[in-house]
Amino acid sequence: MIQADQPSNQREESTANADQNLDGGRSPRAAGASPPAQEDIEQLRKERDDLRDQLLRSRAEFANYQKRAKQQADADRAYAIGNLAHDLLEAIDNLERATDALRSSAAEGISSGLEMVQKQLLAILSKYGVEPLASLGKPFDPNYHDAMLQQPSAEHPEGTVVGELSKGYKIHDRVLRPSKVAVSVKPTG
Repeated sequence: MIQADQPSNQREESTANADQNLDGGRSPRAAGASPPAQEDIEQLRKERDDLRDQLLRSRAEFANYQKRAKQQADADRAYAIGNLAHDLLEAIDNLERATDALRSSAAEGISSGLEMVQKQLLAILSKYGVEPLASLGKPFDPNYHDAMLQQPSAEHPEGTVVGELSKGYKIHDRVLRPSKVAVSVKPTG
């Protein structure tokens, strides 16, 4: 510590020693050097600007990461039911086949009950974004349809879906299960 009753040149020496102790002897006052040169100032400004640029880039990268993570979480939530819905679709198809078979054997009460259960299951899936794909009469699209067979047809243009063997479904904007379809071809002859 500097004492008030010390002579002024002793105080300066104590101050220089304190500066030397704090910064390892690099202080201009400790070495008796003049103020920093202009090129040192420019170098420090450049270093400051580089660090500021790195900081701004890091902040922007982190903000972009947060946006991507939120979008991914939203997509995961929206499509989380996909596997369950896909598995349920087979059971719903079997329920529809059973309803059709019972309807042809004149068991109308049972077939209408099964049809109500099927509609209820489809309504539940609909709440979660699972909807049937409309295929009949539309052009064949490999993104939405699996062509199971070709059927000659003079009534439809070539490449039109003329029969649906198994209904396709989508969940929101993604295909959950493509429709299995019959596609028209030009009749021979």
